[in-house]
This record gives sequence, C-alpha cells and structure tokens, in this order.
Amino acid sequence: MNKSDIKKVVLAYSGGLDTSVIIPWLKENYNNCEVIAVSGNVGQADELEGLEEKAIKTGASKLYVEDLTDEFVDDFIIPAVKAGAMYEDYMLGTSLARPVIAKRLAEIAIAEGADAICHGCTGKGNDQVRFELTLKHFVPDMPIIAPWREWNIKSREEEIAYAEAHNVPLKINRETNYSKDKNLWHLSHEGLDLEDAGNMPLYEKKGFLEMGVSPIDAPDTPTYVTLDFEAGVPVALDGVKMSAKDIILKLNELGGANGIGLLDIVENRLVGMKCRGVYETPGG
Repeated sequence: MNKSDIKKVVLAYSGGLDTSVIIPWLKENYNNCEVIAVSGNVGQADELEGLEEKAIKTGASKLYVEDLTDEFVDDFIIPAVKAGAMYEDYMLGTSLARPVIAKRLAEIAIAEGADAICHGCTGKGNDQVRFELTLKHFVPDMPIIAPWREWNIKSREEEIAYAEAHNVPLKINRETNYSKDKNLWHLSHEGLDLEDAGNMPLYEKKGFLEMGVSPIDAPDTPTYVTLDFEAGVPVALDGVKMSAKDIILKLNELGGANGIGLLDIVENRLVGMKCRGVYETPGG
C-alpha cells in the first residue's frame, strides 16, 4: 500500500478514545486524506448521541450511523443462542458484533469509492482478525489500515495525551478509563485495575456497571419470567408476543436489575496472550 495513493478512508468509528484519536492521526499520516466515519448501531444506545458533531469536529467529512440491530440479532445472536455458542465461558458479545459492522463498512467503502478501510483494533487482540477476515471476504483488494500496528502510541494514557494535544473532545478521565465495548447483547470492561487478575472488579465503583447493579445491591425477592420459543427462537416474554430483539432488551432490564449476568474471565487470545475482562450480559 502506497500512502500517497490513499485519498479517501472509511473508518469504523465508535466515538471512543481509539477511533477519535485515529481521525487526526489519519489526516496527519496519510496526506490529509478525507476520513468518512461509519458507526454501526448494534444497540449501544446513548453512546450514539452527539456522535456526528464529535466526528465532524475531530476531522471527519461525514458520519454514517447504520442501524444494524435487526441483522445483528437475527443473523448472529439467535444462531449463536441456538448453537449454545460460548468460548471459555465468554458469551461472544463483541465477537458476534464485529462481522455485521465490517460487512457494512465494506458496502459503504464501495459506495463512496474509498481507497482504504481503517479500524481501531489493537494489534494484540482478536478484533483485528474479526474485522479483517470479514473485510477480506467482501472487499479482498481493499487496503486495510490498522493504526495500532503502525503508530508510536503504546498505551491509553498516551492516547489521551495525543487527544488532548489535538483538541479531540473526550468524555473519559484517567480514573475511569476502562476499555469498554457495548451492544444490546453485552458490555465488556478491560484495562486499568482489571489488568491484574488478583484485583476484584470494583462493581461498586461509580460508572463501572452500566447494564445493571452489583449482586450486593440486587433485591432479595426473586423475579420470575416465562419465555416461549419456536424452533429455538424466543417469541414471547411472559405471554406477550414480541420480537427477539425486544425480548433481549427487556431481559437486559430485568436481569440487570437483579444483578444477573456478570462474568469475570481470563481468556486466551488468538495471538497467544491472555486477557482479563469483565462482562455484563444480563439478557444472555
């Protein structure tokens, strides 16, 4: 890939620290290229608020916000549930969401006549593989830019410093700067004190849990629910017919309020490293 040939880049954009920093970095390192941001709505709710303003202010020429929730549920979550798919007790919340986002990235890159696609996945994790295998299937000749495998930034602390130097608006601080990924199936937490497997997750820490409460704060009275299934697909909750997506959203509320679905795991990554993560999956 010749950097001088890259005039327009489609970026997988969440508005988080990594992808916010990537926009000015791309423009600095790829000849002031046009950056088109794409955010896939897979159920991250309020994280999408103000995203367009932030993307444009950071240097993107435009932002696509694509509603992928139905496709995410019907083509990924439901088949995974029917298969009982898990990996080392992990319920695959992030794993299932990446292909549907990458597929839409490829479609928009083609429509926009982009010269490359960029993602913000770390060079130490599994997400880079999930994104790039999907992209290679749909746009095999499209160059892929992976800043974490190129730049000199080595930590989230250095990312914050870069963002501050480039006037990138951030809603995080150094005390609560966990690496998080949220969709309608789960919320993951990594980094900071969780890097030490000997540390207990700070469930009581303000801003840590987002989809529910700590079991300590959950009510002592149980909540009972009834699920109806047809051909392995949930079709009703407590006798009320509704879509699988709406059932998951309702179960997230009920499970979260009862402190259900907290997973604390040390898992193995494809590159051979181990990673500690805390996951909220109340509906799962």
